[in-house]
Amino acid sequence: MTGIYIHVPFCKRKCPYCDFYSVEEDKGLMEAYICALKRNFNRYKKEAVICDTIYFGGGTPSLLEPFEIGEILASIKKNFVVTDNAEITIEANPSSLDFEKLKEYRRLGVNRISIGVQSANDSELSALGRLHDFEMAEQSVISAKEAGFDNISCDIMIGTPRQNTENLLDSIRIVSKLPIKHISAYMLKIEEGTMFDCDWVKANVADEETVCEMYEKLVLVLEGNGFYQYELSNFSKPGFESRHNLKYWTGEPYLGFGPGAHSYFNGKRFFVSRDVYEFISSDFQEEIIEDDDPDKAEEYLILSLRLKEGLSFLKYTQLGGDSQRVYNKAEIFEDAGYLVRTEEGISLTTKGFLVSNGIIAELLC
Repeated sequence: MTGIYIHVPFCKRKCPYCDFYSVEEDKGLMEAYICALKRNFNRYKKEAVICDTIYFGGGTPSLLEPFEIGEILASIKKNFVVTDNAEITIEANPSSLDFEKLKEYRRLGVNRISIGVQSANDSELSALGRLHDFEMAEQSVISAKEAGFDNISCDIMIGTPRQNTENLLDSIRIVSKLPIKHISAYMLKIEEGTMFDCDWVKANVADEETVCEMYEKLVLVLEGNGFYQYELSNFSKPGFESRHNLKYWTGEPYLGFGPGAHSYFNGKRFFVSRDVYEFISSDFQEEIIEDDDPDKAEEYLILSLRLKEGLSFLKYTQLGGDSQRVYNKAEIFEDAGYLVRTEEGISLTTKGFLVSNGIIAELLC
């Protein structure tokens, strides 16, 4: 079944580390954006696409009022076949949430919420340019639970300015005790052209060795608190893995709508240009082909090794891959403690996840 991703490209203020496409919130622009979404959904009506996940990403989707989320969901249900048990997620910033909004989101059918907590340390939050403190983030999680959300996720960042290993693990312990089922832990990457791409930030973030230590300890602490790793950056209580995000790593189809959105549908990979004005003014979003005939075995190897369960030799062989070659090439990485080999497949260790790109590149050679 297909997932639907909606990129909501509006923010109250852009975070200085963020490279995702967004513009400043504007009510008129947001209204026109919703109209454009509806036009684009309508293109797929005749295809009777069955959808079992819907994901509002951003940007800051929680800037949209509940009636606007309701309009979008109604249009999706009008143009797609949405399963009864569909996972419907909204990303949210604590600064744009309150109990009434949360209660309405839940009433409209949103059943999963991902809250950008980032840290339980107010000094770190200030350095990240966030509009909330931890008290506000904590209250957002509690309010979401009281509003009827059982499936709550929190984002945490690793290797941020003013952060050390002790502070990070304190944040993990504190956030783990909240009524949540999922944690995403992302390592800060200084993106070219962002405000964080400067000497001050580079001088005040942890070095690579320290970040690796942070990550390895974070994995242990999370698992000790009942959050089990299923993907490089994602941890959940059993049964609460993100069904939508798993589509990206398991090769299932998904359709992306909105400026900057990516898709994998009908065997092709394509994306939409990062321009909300072009998106609004066009009859339909221009879908730029990245790859109209991707190598399925190669893609499977790249994507599956982001998952804790790793690569299945049976599936890799069925897709045309040479499993024996990969098994042989993986030996050196197993000896170094970066992965585990069995007759069934290979999977990366925590240490291996930290250098996954290099390992994958060698296995593909």
